[in-house]
Amino acid sequence: MDADNMSDLHEEGKNAINAPLLPSGTDIHPEDTLLEENAERIMLDPTSRENPKFKDLLKVLIDWINSELEEERIIVKDLEEDCYDGQVLQKLFEKLSGRKLNVAEVTQSEIGQKQKLQTVLEAVNDVLRPHGWTVEWSVDSIHSKNLVAIIYLLVALAMHFQAPIRLPEHVSVQVVVVKKREGILQTALMTKELTSTTEMMMGRFERDAFDTLLDHAPDKLNVVKTSLITFVNKHLNKLNLEVTELESQFADGVYLILLMGLLEDYFVPLYNFFLTPESFEQKVHNVAFAFELMQEGGLKKPKARPEDVVNLNLKSTLRVLYNLFTNYKTSV
Repeated sequence: MDADNMSDLHEEGKNAINAPLLPSGTDIHPEDTLLEENAERIMLDPTSRENPKFKDLLKVLIDWINSELEEERIIVKDLEEDCYDGQVLQKLFEKLSGRKLNVAEVTQSEIGQKQKLQTVLEAVNDVLRPHGWTVEWSVDSIHSKNLVAIIYLLVALAMHFQAPIRLPEHVSVQVVVVKKREGILQTALMTKELTSTTEMMMGRFERDAFDTLLDHAPDKLNVVKTSLITFVNKHLNKLNLEVTELESQFADGVYLILLMGLLEDYFVPLYNFFLTPESFEQKVHNVAFAFELMQEGGLKKPKARPEDVVNLNLKSTLRVLYNLFTNYKTSV
């Protein structure tokens, strides 16, 4: 047996001993064998990369970043390769928060990149922590291109700043955790939940009467829907309009705007909204405008996001209408 084959055999034997629990198809990178004692590294299991919901989540996040940073002429194609050095994360946070961070614009050295990441992540964490977000990322995990950590960070930013996107719900992945114990690499599989439901991810908001109603009396949902339909039709009928499906007929914002005008007894000028909206953006504009009218009428800012109403999220739509019902149910 020649020296090369002997070396290959030795390497294979070392991996077989050091990684008895490693899933097939997972590579241990050379740097993993250099882990310090009791240190660990987390990597995405290859099978999870092929999960359609995971792929969808990646696409939604990438499209969102590119949309936000269009004016910067930044195009992200790969989250691991494009986010690790802090440049994209810096620009994204600045755009979302309206804050300018005091960091070097371009950094090539590893030290410079980590210093930039440190500044960016400190600013991000200062914004997110008070709202209950668990910090699942660090300078080292982002810089080492840990895709799970990068996604956790982007999801938190998207939800906190109410990005006009719909994240796929209940996306989980398998990760391989590599630890070094007494000089030997040990591996194990873990499941990480990247997204739950939109409502749970937005759960930092205080609960309202509608949450309580649905939690404790879900059987009353149809009763509530019937009451709401009766309420809105009592007013919309004045314009010869009729509602039969709450989630779909309010999704473009037109009926919400007209309803507010009827409830507050004023005419809403047609130039203020899109009477026949076609694009997602036009519908979001309409719903957001209806929310403004509600606040001008003395109501609190709706808990739901305009994007959720447009995306036919029944609970969000019901919550908005229920809020109107409780405030205007005595209106003639």
